[in-house]
Amino acid sequence: MTQVPGDAPMIIAGREFSSRLLVGTGKYKDMDETRSAIETSGAEIVTFAVRRTNLGQNSDEPNLLDVLSPSRYTFLPNTAGCFNARDAVRTCKLARELLDGHNLVKLEVLGDQDTLYPNVVETLKAAEQLVADGFDVMVYTSDDPIVARQLEEIGCCAIMPLGSLIGSGLGILNPHTLSLIIERANVPVLVDAGLGTASEAAFAMELGCDGVLMNSAIAHARHPLMMADAMRQAVISGRGAFLAGRMPTRLTARASSPGAGLITG
Repeated sequence: MTQVPGDAPMIIAGREFSSRLLVGTGKYKDMDETRSAIETSGAEIVTFAVRRTNLGQNSDEPNLLDVLSPSRYTFLPNTAGCFNARDAVRTCKLARELLDGHNLVKLEVLGDQDTLYPNVVETLKAAEQLVADGFDVMVYTSDDPIVARQLEEIGCCAIMPLGSLIGSGLGILNPHTLSLIIERANVPVLVDAGLGTASEAAFAMELGCDGVLMNSAIAHARHPLMMADAMRQAVISGRGAFLAGRMPTRLTARASSPGAGLITG
């Protein structure tokens, strides 16, 4: 099971997905572990860095397509490692060429090597160009509601604010701004980056995110396959809790048992 019973599928750029967990392919010890972890996660969308992944262009290196079939997974080539709009656009065009016209991409334009924080100005430029060129753009960005709205207005098909810095495992540092993005968005919102363990994935879903994307949290776990399974369950549980609606919070106690029949005196 990859979704809450009775829940609607997640729709991104007209494509339907039952799993709301998206995973990356980097940092595993080998291709077998990559394949096993992704299978265990139940993910249907798999992202990879175009500039660092062999899709057959290098015949003497392991080929991602040998372990992950395009007929089973929706590939999400990303522009990790790009620091300006020009390089990001060129990378997406290369991905479209390597994948026979595939047009769903994850735009990621970084500000510097130390923080890997999004460069919002270059991200906006690249998004405009890619949408104009016919790409379906899922976009990694800061947790800024105004920028999120601008990216949606440009035509991005999903907004992907960070929970915290890439690879940090710090979890969601600012749930308030994330909630503002979710409340105002008319396209799917997925937390991308910063999640470190299952409770953080569940929390993202309880906030109302449509999905989460992660790589390091699974690949860097002591037991990646166990963590992949934990993340799968956490996303389903968090989504279920969001749909169910949490009880109101109170500052004072209220007994669970009825007050009638109490022994007094």
